[in-house]
Amino acid sequence: MSDGSAAPAIELVDVMKRYGEAVALDGLSLQIQAGEFFCLLGPSGCGKTTTLNLIGGFVPLTSGELRIEGRRVNDLPPHKRNVNTVFQNYALFPHMTVAENVAFGLRMEGLPASDIGRRVDEYLELVDLAGFHDRYPGQLSGGQAQRVALARALAKRPAVLLLDEPLGALDLKLRKQMQVELSRIHRQVGTTFVFVTHDQEEALSMATRIAVMAGGRIRQIGSPREIYQRPVDRFVADFIGESNFLGGELRNDGPGPIFRLREGTELPVVPGFGSTRTTGPATLMVRPESVAVGPIAPTGPAPMAVIAGRAANVAFMGNHTRITVKTDAGVLVSIRFHESGKGAAEEEMVDREVHVWWDPRESTIVAAGDEPDVGEETGGG
Repeated sequence: MSDGSAAPAIELVDVMKRYGEAVALDGLSLQIQAGEFFCLLGPSGCGKTTTLNLIGGFVPLTSGELRIEGRRVNDLPPHKRNVNTVFQNYALFPHMTVAENVAFGLRMEGLPASDIGRRVDEYLELVDLAGFHDRYPGQLSGGQAQRVALARALAKRPAVLLLDEPLGALDLKLRKQMQVELSRIHRQVGTTFVFVTHDQEEALSMATRIAVMAGGRIRQIGSPREIYQRPVDRFVADFIGESNFLGGELRNDGPGPIFRLREGTELPVVPGFGSTRTTGPATLMVRPESVAVGPIAPTGPAPMAVIAGRAANVAFMGNHTRITVKTDAGVLVSIRFHESGKGAAEEEMVDREVHVWWDPRESTIVAAGDEPDVGEETGGG
C-alpha cells in the first residue's frame, strides 16, 4: 500500500462523461492508492464500467482530469498507459496455445525470447496452470480460461490491472473459487487491482476498499466492513446486503438521543452511528443478523431497542433460520445462525406474540429521503 507520499496509482478529478445528452459520470473524483484491491460496485447503469473504460483509455473523457501514477493521461491511447485489462469474455486467441496467449503482449513489446519464456512460466505457475502451456483455449474450462487471461494481463507487469466483471461468466462454485484465487494472486503480486462488479458478495469478499456508485456518482467509499456496517445513506444500506428499515424521527431533547417510530415507540440510538444530523425525520437501519426474536424481551442494565409484534413466518435455511415479524412499525426480518449440531424450535413462534430487539450499537441512522434517482445510463454500467 502507499505510504502517503507517492502519487496515487489512479486519480480522477471532477470527471464528466456524456454520451450525447445522457450523463454517464457526473463530476467524479476518486483516488486509488498503489497496491489496493479497489472495487467499483453498483447496479447496471451506475457508471462503473464507464469509469473503468476511461482509466483504460477505451473511451475519452468529456471533461476533468485522469492521472495514472501522477501522470496526466487524458489523451494517451490504451497501449501507452501502464495498465492492462481482463475482460468477462476472456478474449483469448483460440488458434494460439496457452503459452502463446500469455506471451502475446510480451512479444508485441519486443522482449527477448528468453525473458518471454521465463515470464510465461512464472505467471502460469502463479495462476496454478503450470504444465498447461501446450493446450488451446477450447480445451480449457471456464475457470482455467479466466486464469490464462489473468496470467496474460499480469505478465506485462502493469502498474494497474483493470478487471471488468471477470467472474460473471462462471457458475457459482467456480466464481467463489476464483474470488479466493484473485485475492491470493493480488497479495502475491501487489499490483493495483480495479475490479468492476454488481455482485455485493464479490466486492465484500475481495476488496480492500469499495466505491458504491449510483447515477454516475459515488455514494460511499470505504472498507467492506465500513460499507456494510455503517452505510452513509439508504441506497448503500439497501444495495449492500439485506436491511430492516424503520421510518420515524430522531430526537435529542432528553438525556440522550432516541428514535421515535411513527407509531410512537421510542428506541435508544447511539450518537454518531450513521447520519450526522441530530434531530428530524430519519430512517433507522438494522441488519437481520443483529435482530433477536423471542417471547420475552431481555432485561438488564444495557438498554436494548425493543419492538413488539407477531411472528408471521419462520423458514429454516440450513445454517440459519429466517424469522419474519409483523409490527405496527413495519415488517422486520431476523436471521438466527445455528451452532453446529444444535437446533431451535423457532417454528413454534408462528402466529404468536413475540418481541424483536437489538443492541443500539448495531443500528445506523440514515437521513430520510436521501435515496438517489437511479436510472439506466447510456454507455455502460
